[in-house]
Amino acid sequence: MIKKLCVIGAGTMGAGIAQVAAESGIDVVLRDVEAAFVERGLGTIRKFIGKKLEKGKISQEAHDQIVGRVKGTTSPEEGFAGVDMVIEAVFESMELKQRIFAEADRLCGPSVILSSNTSTMSISKIASATGRPERVVGTHFFSPVPAMRLVEVIRGEKTDAAVIDATVEFCKAIGKTAILCKDVPGFIVNRFLCLLYNEAANQIHQGLATAQDIDLGLKLGSNHLMGPVEIMDMAGVDVVNNALKAMYEMTGEERYKPSPLFEQMIRENRLGRKTGRGFYAYDK
Repeated sequence: MIKKLCVIGAGTMGAGIAQVAAESGIDVVLRDVEAAFVERGLGTIRKFIGKKLEKGKISQEAHDQIVGRVKGTTSPEEGFAGVDMVIEAVFESMELKQRIFAEADRLCGPSVILSSNTSTMSISKIASATGRPERVVGTHFFSPVPAMRLVEVIRGEKTDAAVIDATVEFCKAIGKTAILCKDVPGFIVNRFLCLLYNEAANQIHQGLATAQDIDLGLKLGSNHLMGPVEIMDMAGVDVVNNALKAMYEMTGEERYKPSPLFEQMIRENRLGRKTGRGFYAYDK
């Protein structure tokens, strides 16, 4: 049973994971490389829990307990102290992930589960940076974490069955549904989604369709709750581009080669909701 969790990376994904864990009664240490990043992540959590209090969804006592369960730090030693599980939620860089996992391997007790929130990268390759690949697993959450119910649980080449079972139980404990995935690029969902995002961007880039019509078409024609362009703006155009580049590099398949529109939008700082403008314009 996971009683204490360390989340590495206080961005949107890391803060979301920390929030749902704290709401489920788990003590969380949110760690990042700079105090400003940590405080921003903690602020995000306080904001969302505060909205629940304002809307009467939780009591003041529950609000205070949830917020009190999340601590922030920049110290590896403090972050890993007494934890049962570590979830890495940094950007998609194999070098960075391996460095974090090597550090966790040195500082965490032997029974700690080491997990990556990677959306595309090989769990086995990440695990190779440790001396305990049997304790390494993938937990791919979806954005926004508090709202999205799915977690892909990925078994590496050497992941122990007991670690998989414990990870699935953890997902259930925080209100998520887990599906088991093989360690292939993109796992299950992103192998589909990356193609959908790339096709949408290419159609817009080539003037074949508008963002609005693509989204409306998928929502009304395929019963999607959100259109692919809306999702890209929510997740971040840069994040989608990085995922596609990773898929293209790992598979060598032309269908995953990122649309030229992504790099153009990144140069123009049109990253989606977080910059106020992506495929659509937003009020900051």
